[in-house]
Amino acid sequence: MQISRRTFLTAIAAMGLAACDGQAQTLNGTTGLPSDLLPVPNPAFDTWVARFRPRALGRGISAATYDAAFANAGYLPGVVTRDGTQIQTRRTFEEYLSIATSDERVAKGRAAYSRYQSTFNAIAARYGVEGPIIAAIWGLESQYGEKRGQIPVISSTATLAFDGRRAALYESQLIAALRILERGDTTPAKLIGSWAGAMGHTQFIPTSYESFAVDFNGDGRRDVWDDDPTDALASAASYLARNGWRSGVPWGAEAGTSGLSGTTIRPQTGGPAFVVTRNFRVLKTYNNSDSYALSVGLLADRIAGGGPLRGSFPPDGNGLTRLDRIAVQNALKARGYDLGTIDGVIGPQTEAAIRAFQQQAGLTPDGIASRALLNALQ
Repeated sequence: MQISRRTFLTAIAAMGLAACDGQAQTLNGTTGLPSDLLPVPNPAFDTWVARFRPRALGRGISAATYDAAFANAGYLPGVVTRDGTQIQTRRTFEEYLSIATSDERVAKGRAAYSRYQSTFNAIAARYGVEGPIIAAIWGLESQYGEKRGQIPVISSTATLAFDGRRAALYESQLIAALRILERGDTTPAKLIGSWAGAMGHTQFIPTSYESFAVDFNGDGRRDVWDDDPTDALASAASYLARNGWRSGVPWGAEAGTSGLSGTTIRPQTGGPAFVVTRNFRVLKTYNNSDSYALSVGLLADRIAGGGPLRGSFPPDGNGLTRLDRIAVQNALKARGYDLGTIDGVIGPQTEAAIRAFQQQAGLTPDGIASRALLNALQ
């Protein structure tokens, strides 16, 4: 059963920007993982693993590989919880783009692109995919390698296959993960990723890894997990190239800023429009979302030295523009509240800080960023 990355992400409700929306959870002091992402005893899961073994061996997995893979694997309750509740965050395109092209992400992207300039040039020469595009995917998927995931892929995919809600989907990912171990590309200890099994710098699922990953540095392994991102970056380029990327063709541009011809889309009412080309559609094979593909293109442009959008977005439902929301965040930060990244997006951390300020100021603690709140902060 061949599962594409696009199909996989659609099936798990398009997780969106990697590592952008954290969840408040109790962390285990030893591993740094949320406590519900650590193995717990589950006899039914153990029975499933034993019964799955002959099926895996029938698919070409050796007994030694299977047993080594499951030696330290276990049932992860938090994976099941996330699979059952993960829903695409209902963000506006402006909010999505604010996260994707934040000043911090752009600055880190430019630094990473400069640091690996020769690698990006070599990848572009072989696959015809421009370096800033690959750098942007890297930035959105793992914050340039900072957040690659720490969850054992065998445990996560086996847990989801056992759970049965999408058994065929995750069984195929589990078998592919076992084949990765069978070939010796990595070890069970290093085969880690997100809660749903996406792995490495550019978050390949196991079946996409099998189809598109490459050994670019020539060390005999297709290593997308290593601190050295070379193989992962080249693998993302391989993916785009084989899905139809055309070298030298722009992904698109903000409408009215170039003479580019193509399809015009406007992802948010009242916001900027964009002219997109066939390469935009190729970006959507990586994640089937207009917001994602536009963010890759726009982040790539910023990494390459371009400026922000010329167009603007309308005020939100509370009457605040992005600059107003940034003013709210900056005012809260100045009062000592921890907000994370200042990006104009009112997420859980900002809402918590707003409620704390409102309680301290004797206001109704509704957590809403409003004009009245901005006035109170100022």
